[in-house]
Amino acid sequence: MTNRINRRDFLKLASLASLGMVIPPSARAAGSRLQTEKKNVLIVVFDALSAHNISLYGYQRETMPNLARLAKRATVFHNHYAGGNYTTPGTASLLTGVLPWTHRAIRFNDGVRDNFAQKSIFHAFDDYYRIGYSHNTLVNTLFKQFIDDLNEYVPQEEFFLVNDGLIRNVFGNDEDTATVGWARTIKRAEGYSYSLFLSLLYEKYRDNKVADTASLYPYGLPSVNNDNFFVLDQSIDTLGDRLAEIPKPFMGYFHFLPPHYPYKPHKDFAGAFTGDSFKPLSKPDDLFTEGRSDEFLDKWRVPYDEFILDLDHQFARLFDKLESAGILDDTWLVFTSDHGELFERGIWTHSTAALYQPVVRVPLLVFEPGVQTGHDVYDPTSAIDLMPTLLHLTGHDIPAWAEGTILPPYATTVIDPSKKSVMAVQARYNEPTFPITEASAMLVRENYKLVYYTGYRELGADSERSLLFDIKSDPEELNELSQIKKETASEMTDIIRKRLEESNKPYR
Repeated sequence: MTNRINRRDFLKLASLASLGMVIPPSARAAGSRLQTEKKNVLIVVFDALSAHNISLYGYQRETMPNLARLAKRATVFHNHYAGGNYTTPGTASLLTGVLPWTHRAIRFNDGVRDNFAQKSIFHAFDDYYRIGYSHNTLVNTLFKQFIDDLNEYVPQEEFFLVNDGLIRNVFGNDEDTATVGWARTIKRAEGYSYSLFLSLLYEKYRDNKVADTASLYPYGLPSVNNDNFFVLDQSIDTLGDRLAEIPKPFMGYFHFLPPHYPYKPHKDFAGAFTGDSFKPLSKPDDLFTEGRSDEFLDKWRVPYDEFILDLDHQFARLFDKLESAGILDDTWLVFTSDHGELFERGIWTHSTAALYQPVVRVPLLVFEPGVQTGHDVYDPTSAIDLMPTLLHLTGHDIPAWAEGTILPPYATTVIDPSKKSVMAVQARYNEPTFPITEASAMLVRENYKLVYYTGYRELGADSERSLLFDIKSDPEELNELSQIKKETASEMTDIIRKRLEESNKPYR
């Protein structure tokens, strides 16, 4: 007897099927085997959230008043850096504890290399109930690699208002083919229009379903790929409730899309900064400029900042929900991002070779279970430090593959700041199984930051270039020092060259 579904059955089910969380059968019995005395871990990531645009970190617009209030109860890291400058490498570094030139998830929508499929934070917390969700397609690519170490994988489309999730439920093993057919037939994707009638029917169904919600978003509904609409409060509410139900201890990773483009804040926040007196600092065009004018960049900065104000409200709601349920009494809560966003030097968003502060410096706040007081850490820290820190705090062994170190103030031994190297890597246009030859790499040591570029056509006859900044005295990176601090620049450049060469050895 076959379980295949025919076309008539599909049409009957189309309006009735509902999406659900993917919970492997083995996971349903996991609760009885898990220890309850251990502390839970919850990592909350907001995509493309730059520390440069957060009022807690000195930004002139008050974009995150709730975070500033909650920060009094957290350890706040003021000089924290992503592993990369966009989602694929940045998130992979968060989840594996290694830099992009090690995990090799460097191209758009790449996964980590095969031998890292079982080298993730989910694998390291193998005695915990592990749950993950993200709006972002690139994050879901990584989740699918780590699926064997997830007790509960919440599908991306679970919190879309209108979505293609029915394809997965109905067609099973033919999901890829069915999704292409759906996109071409119903959604008129890629220039195909096999059925104008069905396409228009779908559009009318979609528009009717989201009409009431759309009225709450004057700039348009938040979306993934233009028409997979979502509202953040739905995912916040459902996932917050879910944490009260799952077995303890748990390790959760929730990666929300806001404030990533398109910037679509709720009506309560849209317009909050329109016409205000804030004037961003004008900076000269970079070598990698896209030719964007200051007027263009300032215009798009406004809805981005308003979207941050929106997510600030939503994070506070999540925090209050978890606290009211008593979950924060025994949970390490982490607030961070996978990368930042640029609105300067002729460059917009984060698809760039440039590694200026707004695209690599991200927030990090750690809330300790049951603790009501906090403090500040100003030492440079990295996204790859998060996994070993959380393992240390919950009594786990730190795996040998981890490249990060335990964050201050939780480390049992103090690292000399002059020896601590914080790095980020951009190598988007390289084949992962070959040596990296075109790349940007950042190194921060104490108050100095060096960015090394190699292999780009923009460099002309020069095969490489290094830029050095004193980010303590010059946080806007306006004074390039490589010709003044030649010894420092040379030493830091050599460190990057050596690390790049070491990372390339397995691929030569």
